Amino acid sequence: MKFKTLPFLPVLLAIATGTLVPNSVSFAATQKPSKSVAAKKAKSPKKVAAAAVASLPPLAAQTALADNAPALPAKAWLIMDFDSGEVLATANPDEALPPASLTKMMTSYLVEQGLRSGKLKPTDLVSVSENAWCRGSSTESCMYLPLNSQATVIDILRGIIIQSGNDASKAIAEHMAGTEEGFAKLMNAEAQRLGMTRSNFVNPTGLPDPQHKASARDLAILARAIIRDSVEYYPIYAERDFKYNGIKQGNRNALLYTDPSVDGLKTGHTDDAGYCLVTSSKRGDMRLITVILNTNSAQARADQTRALLSWGFVNFEKVTPIQANAVVSTIKVNFGKADTVAAGLGAPWMLTVPKGQQVQTKVEVLPGLEAPVAKGTVIGKVLATANGKPVGEAPLVAQADVERSGFVVRMWQHVAKLFGK
Repeated sequence: MKFKTLPFLPVLLAIATGTLVPNSVSFAATQKPSKSVAAKKAKSPKKVAAAAVASLPPLAAQTALADNAPALPAKAWLIMDFDSGEVLATANPDEALPPASLTKMMTSYLVEQGLRSGKLKPTDLVSVSENAWCRGSSTESCMYLPLNSQATVIDILRGIIIQSGNDASKAIAEHMAGTEEGFAKLMNAEAQRLGMTRSNFVNPTGLPDPQHKASARDLAILARAIIRDSVEYYPIYAERDFKYNGIKQGNRNALLYTDPSVDGLKTGHTDDAGYCLVTSSKRGDMRLITVILNTNSAQARADQTRALLSWGFVNFEKVTPIQANAVVSTIKVNFGKADTVAAGLGAPWMLTVPKGQQVQTKVEVLPGLEAPVAKGTVIGKVLATANGKPVGEAPLVAQADVERSGFVVRMWQHVAKLFGK
């Protein structure tokens, strides 16, 4: 089945120049077919909702680790440091809202984890059922998989991430779990494992359902997991276009065309969800994740993301409180051939803090440490603060082995301990 590509060209050009406006062609997760002129004039509930989104006042930060965080006209927004998971600023981060096609981040994450574990192979063939098929529709986001055809898992993954294909999402859900409902159970189980406490997934696409919700904080947690766990497949999120079945479609994330530091992640839009965007940007040694939920246009979600990223990179910096090979403390060991063991960090430690702030560290050790102690054993932690506020912590590990002393020596050590010596 062939489809003409010309109708998509104006939209691709609009995305590339970052000039999408509310009246642009919408590649929403779903959109109703055109109505009669008379019906268009009537104020439907969805039009009223859209008008409400358009009139949203700027939402100021409820928490911010630096001054002058932007106020954004969205229902929720957030900026997070990738390395630490620290939320740098946010407004309304925990309200469960319709996520639209941001849902597909969980769908793609499950596919990526299936590929990593070997449960899926990139060349495995996925069948397209009548339920998954888009029926040649131009009223929803589609990869345009032909009915009863088969596509490889890696093509399906690109169709989900780049083209936001509802058909691709449904097809892989049926392939992995038998039904969309079965796949939703996998989505919710993974959300629980990741600590996404305000999310509930009903389908793999983000098509509207009253029970289908996610919060800004949860979506940032999910984005962080994708970047961290899907290293081999994460570059797909930065690809600007993908051609399948003779149809070339562009990634709807406008920032991929205008900001070379941006390399993901996903856009979303329905009438209920408004315009949504989850983005990741890396400049130097700092990577930031942003979430915008329910703003009034594709242009607005891009502009608001630019504002958040600019604020984050201007106001924060990376610091190393303690070098990885430094001895942080010497800790007493009971009943060992050595009385003490050197303690230090087990891995490099970097924090993202407001520029110019001094970081202080404090060591907390496990009480009553006894031999034997193996090198690398966690024996405490280092806490970091700036301006009296916690900014991170790192495990403290033994830098050497400490063997247990012999029976006679241990008896003497017991006696000495008893008398406080």
